[in-house]
Amino acid sequence: MTPGTSTGRARSQSKRSGARSRQRREAAARMRSRRTKGRRRRTTVVMAALGLLVIAAAVLASNDKVQEKLREVTLPLRHEDIIRQQAQDKDVPADLIAAVIYAESRFRDQESHAGARGLMQVTPQTADLIEDLSGGSTFTADDLSDPDLNIRYGTFYLRYLLDKFGGNEVAALAAYNAGETNVAAWGGSDLTEDDIRFAETREYVDDVLEKRQDYRDHYADELGLK
Repeated sequence: MTPGTSTGRARSQSKRSGARSRQRREAAARMRSRRTKGRRRRTTVVMAALGLLVIAAAVLASNDKVQEKLREVTLPLRHEDIIRQQAQDKDVPADLIAAVIYAESRFRDQESHAGARGLMQVTPQTADLIEDLSGGSTFTADDLSDPDLNIRYGTFYLRYLLDKFGGNEVAALAAYNAGETNVAAWGGSDLTEDDIRFAETREYVDDVLEKRQDYRDHYADELGLK
């Protein structure tokens, strides 16, 4: 083989190798381009979907009827006439009564495993105490399913607890949930939320106070609040 022949073959092989390298680079570039376009399409689709969700949420938020239906589920109110009457009769804020009913039963007539019944979850033992305090003598346990009587009894008991603990709403609500004896041991009339030793009772008091503000904000007219 002559030197010229060897050099020619080497050049030919080098050209073929260079062509294959360019082809590989071009194929890789096309693949990257397709991937980039795919990501852009997916991003566009996601952004469009999010935009539609934002528009739909805005439309729903501006629809009074939708908001009213949503509130009926998330913040129900029933028997507001009884609540207003009992609030006035027993000098207990109507929004506080509504918030206690929400925390106790979500405005549904039901019975707990401990035997508490009705909208304000009054136990027969508490009802007997209320009967004694109020001078009544006609109570039967089945009466607790009646919304009118249940709200009367529950509001009477709230008034009793507020008086017992010097108007301290935290103490009264804690006693409604955990009993007078526990509250007296935790600090009585000087009780603060930090003094409540039961996590469940602390959460209960927090929930009632939070919902009380919600009822004031959303149902001031219905509850006769000024």
